[in-house]
Amino acid sequence: MTDFPITALRSVEISTPDLPASVDFYTRIWGLEQVGEHQGKVFLAATGDDFHVLELKAGDASELRKITFRVRARDELEALRTRAADSGCEILRDIGPADGPAGGIRLVIREPQGSVLEFVHGDRRREGRGVANRVQRLAHVNINSTAIEALSAFYRDVLGFRLTDRSKMMAFLRCNDDHHAVVLAEAPVNGLNHIAFLMPDLESVMRGSGLVVDKGHPIGWGVGRHGPGDNVFAYFVDPHGVVIEYTAEVLQVDDDYRVKGPDEWVWPPGRTDHWGIAPPKSEACKKAQLAVPFARA
Repeated sequence: MTDFPITALRSVEISTPDLPASVDFYTRIWGLEQVGEHQGKVFLAATGDDFHVLELKAGDASELRKITFRVRARDELEALRTRAADSGCEILRDIGPADGPAGGIRLVIREPQGSVLEFVHGDRRREGRGVANRVQRLAHVNINSTAIEALSAFYRDVLGFRLTDRSKMMAFLRCNDDHHAVVLAEAPVNGLNHIAFLMPDLESVMRGSGLVVDKGHPIGWGVGRHGPGDNVFAYFVDPHGVVIEYTAEVLQVDDDYRVKGPDEWVWPPGRTDHWGIAPPKSEACKKAQLAVPFARA
């Protein structure tokens, strides 16, 4: 079995032009819990054992500020730093104590296409609990790329991910038994495509989506079932233009899984999901998936 240096996607940080409104949405409507504040950031947790899964910070516009991964061992930070520097990454914060309430030791880099990546070891954990219709943890982050093959190679060669599947427009990469923790989408701009939050099961995706709809936020795409990963999905656009997804039943894979290519991941004309029941993605959702850039500061 592959021994991954990175073991999990832990959290994502985004900026928002209205911090109180975003905190309200993600706690009252999306179902996260505020667990801390530090240096202008608000930290939100799901029901699993990650101390937090989302960081919110006030800014002029919605931007992807950082993606954080958990690292297997302290020594891996040194190895990651060497490989990152050799591949042309900017070292933003060298190995040292992490900022914020989760603690641990961290390394922060900017990869060549512009996204900021943080790697942590020994961060604080919570006692996880299973709660129906509530987010457990992050499932994956989907990144837009103008040079998808180069970015896929970076995740594989520098960060130690493995390619799980490659559709016509997307590369699916894993760092544990989940089919994917990172998805790269071919796009005309670099930036955030969407953030996926893992729900306990299909029923929770359905009921959770219904609760979000009840509070005035329509489904942007779904409910349906993806091809690569076989996961159930429902996409929404948050009040400030960030695309977010409820998902469940992500395919579990091992080293025997056969990578499939674009010629195998095909649908009949007009179909947008594996079941064949999801309506076309809304124009608002499609626009939002290309509208959130990487933060530059």
